[in-house]
Amino acid sequence: MFTYVIGDLQGCRPSLALLLEKIEQETPQARLIFVGDLVNRGPQSLETLRTVRDLGERAIALLGNHDLHLLAVSQGIRKAHGGDTLDDILQASDRDDWIDWVRQRPLAHLENGHLMVHAGVLPQWTVEQTLSLAHEVETVLRGPDWADFLREMYGNQPAQWDDRLTGSDRLRCIVNALTRIRYCTPDGAMELTSKEAFGPHMEGFLPWFDMPGRRTADATVVFGHWSTLGLVLRPNLIGLDTGCVWGGKLTALRLQDRVTMQETCPQYQRPGG
Repeated sequence: MFTYVIGDLQGCRPSLALLLEKIEQETPQARLIFVGDLVNRGPQSLETLRTVRDLGERAIALLGNHDLHLLAVSQGIRKAHGGDTLDDILQASDRDDWIDWVRQRPLAHLENGHLMVHAGVLPQWTVEQTLSLAHEVETVLRGPDWADFLREMYGNQPAQWDDRLTGSDRLRCIVNALTRIRYCTPDGAMELTSKEAFGPHMEGFLPWFDMPGRRTADATVVFGHWSTLGLVLRPNLIGLDTGCVWGGKLTALRLQDRVTMQETCPQYQRPGG
């Protein structure tokens, strides 16, 4: 069975529907993996969730930073941002069912030598360690104290991984790596403020995937999150956030042969808006 991995949806349900039609015509009943940020900034966050959930066992949806933001806003832990488009979920009569469904999603997935995450991995982590650490956070999010964890989740420290980390510091570092990372310092600490593609302004930092000695280099890492990069295709790296919500494209890639499909998207948000 063929498997397609799809980049950040961000509530752009019309584009998703058109892309799914293309996939179905080319490869009926294909498996689908979404690399996170299912919701927010596009016009139909609730309908996007509904479309993904209705795919049933054919689909796996990872958690991204916007999906975690939805969980935090739903519990009154974070305030909605100006560009958020989460009200259709938060005001739904069955909102609690949707919130529970979202918090059951995984943070990482391994399939046929492809490690899939929303943002990236720390250079110190192996594939097996990445999956294990993701499971630590998943266990908390799926448990009875998940809202307490969300209260401790935000912040940029600790910026560097240490196997001796415990408690909320450990979980926060894992979440930041899997859902927020773009750049690292030469010693492997996360730089969590810059969103631009790599250039002279980022002297002293490296994209997480270009860190020397990255221990996940023996797998192909598939990620989203970084729309300013566009489509990235390297032997051991696939980047799929092609800026759907910014007027770019929504991209699907077939894992078996790297055939790509794209759907052009309206511009629902303006950078900086």
